[in-house]
Amino acid sequence: MKHLRFLLGAGLALTSAWALAQNAPESLLPGNYDRPSRPAPRATTAPARTPAARPTTPAARPTQAAAAAPVARPSTAPAPAVVSQPVVQATTVTDVPVAPAPALKKIPTLAELEAMSPDQLDELFGLKPKFDIPPAPRRAMTRVGMLDTSEGGLPPGMLAQQSGVLVKAAIAGNRGTMVSRWGHILLRRALASRLAAPSGMTPADFAGLRAALLVRMGEGDAARALVQDVDPANYSPSLTSAALDAYVATADLTGACPMIAIHGSVRKDPQWQVWRTMCSAFQGQGASAMTQLDRQTGGNIMQRIDMLLAQKYAGAAGKARRNVTIEWDGISSMTPWRYALTIATGLKPPASLMADSGEYYDRISATAPMLGLGVRAAAADRAAGRGILSSAAMVDLYSQIHALNDEAGAGAASADLLRSAYIAETPVARLTAMKKLWDDSPAPLQRYSRLVLTAYAAARMPVGDQFSADAPALIASMLSAGLDNNALQWAKVTSSGSLGWGILACANPSEQLQVDGSALNSFYSGDRSAEARKSGFLLAGLAGLNRISPQVRSDFSEKLEVNLDRATRWSRLIDRAAEVNNQELVVLLAGVGMQGEGWDKMTPRHLFHIVSALHRVGLSAEARMIAAEAVARG
Repeated sequence: MKHLRFLLGAGLALTSAWALAQNAPESLLPGNYDRPSRPAPRATTAPARTPAARPTTPAARPTQAAAAAPVARPSTAPAPAVVSQPVVQATTVTDVPVAPAPALKKIPTLAELEAMSPDQLDELFGLKPKFDIPPAPRRAMTRVGMLDTSEGGLPPGMLAQQSGVLVKAAIAGNRGTMVSRWGHILLRRALASRLAAPSGMTPADFAGLRAALLVRMGEGDAARALVQDVDPANYSPSLTSAALDAYVATADLTGACPMIAIHGSVRKDPQWQVWRTMCSAFQGQGASAMTQLDRQTGGNIMQRIDMLLAQKYAGAAGKARRNVTIEWDGISSMTPWRYALTIATGLKPPASLMADSGEYYDRISATAPMLGLGVRAAAADRAAGRGILSSAAMVDLYSQIHALNDEAGAGAASADLLRSAYIAETPVARLTAMKKLWDDSPAPLQRYSRLVLTAYAAARMPVGDQFSADAPALIASMLSAGLDNNALQWAKVTSSGSLGWGILACANPSEQLQVDGSALNSFYSGDRSAEARKSGFLLAGLAGLNRISPQVRSDFSEKLEVNLDRATRWSRLIDRAAEVNNQELVVLLAGVGMQGEGWDKMTPRHLFHIVSALHRVGLSAEARMIAAEAVARG
């Protein structure tokens, strides 16, 4: 009871202090410094809008700086004026809403009180504020996201009038794995844009849907940035779950602590309880946190390996450091929770568990800064092909491996080959190094990742007939990074109807380009892909970009036995979204249509509707890159 009396006494003392604080103190500032100046009237005339220039490459659009408005000066010299500065007024305690004291159904015993953490005591006595930040810096929920339109984001109001049911189906129904690297990049951009929520959906739930899909795509960093754009007090249950997955995907377990502190009692599942205890260790309650983890371990709320990893993570905080031995005997599978705690504590997951663990771990390992460069390089051979890593990021990674010169194995060998691809004395030697990098990864996804790696080295190659046999690979490599101007230089050494010609026919930014039937027939004659898949993709890409006549389209479709016009519910939805010029909805629906592990899961009909819809809503650069990628990888 002493503890209870102490808490009640402290509460009375704190209440007295708050009451005294309500009496405004006498100002110590001279003159009128404590009085804010009258704000200037707002402009009533909207600035003129200028059309944005259409980019020729899918690179990020530059941010346009706003011109400073001229300041009107008086014609006569006025008396010396005091330049008014913005005044930040102190927030009184009454501005921070405090949750009402709950009616206790059962008075806890002394033993139960001693076992409670400070957060639990705050909740018990209703001392936890609803908001952890004062009103002024709280962020609005009207638009949530990281990318503004000036930074390459999509227009914010595109989904505001759309049905929340349709938007939810398009996002929640996407499994996160797409056949197209450029499709992945475009969808990530759309999900990260600063957007208003659709009709019938709260902004928090909308942010949670987007963050969950980003996690499934392997974009943990983007998902974490998205959930951090929402104040913890505004989280909904779905956003809370998505945020936890984002913090697990980035191995940033303490990043969730502000959210858990605000919503401590919103969940009761074992993972939440253990996570909450770990957070208390990093809030200065190391000894009591370790005691609670010991109790939870004995209570068998999670498997022993999970509790040991949690103890090791929490034991790194404060003075309660504890040496915890992790034993993997008897563990047959890896989970995201185990993997996050393992790499966050500096441990290496067992190779036997990681052998068949799935691509999820490669996607998050490629960008995990706590892992070794060799591990990240091996994971990057999938992540780059998916669209998670850019060509520049891949070059930076292998440059670090070469500079440190302490990475044995394939990572160091690849770093040496990449260096030769850039600085070898002759073009033949540079091309030889690139081809070795490509051929070291026979699997389609890994090979394409190496094409991403060599994109800028390929752009440095001189155009010549002696390299015409390798032109398709060089062109595909350059286009994987959006270097279409460099790739188009190779049109002079690619014959009509060849594979290189077909890729460039889709990548060419010219709106007047038209392809005749004889070139398509030549391409089909030399097509060695399964079921003439490249020819079907070439037909779909050119038709979607309006680069073949209706007659050529009909004749070539009949030859390939492909029907681009057969409608489905999905095709009608994406075509309708394109008709009303809704970029965001088109991208979300395109993401649904691009799901799959490889290009063998894509059909020419789906590709046609995707490319056509993107082209019609002004995303022509992305449409061209997706079509060219399909022909190159089909």
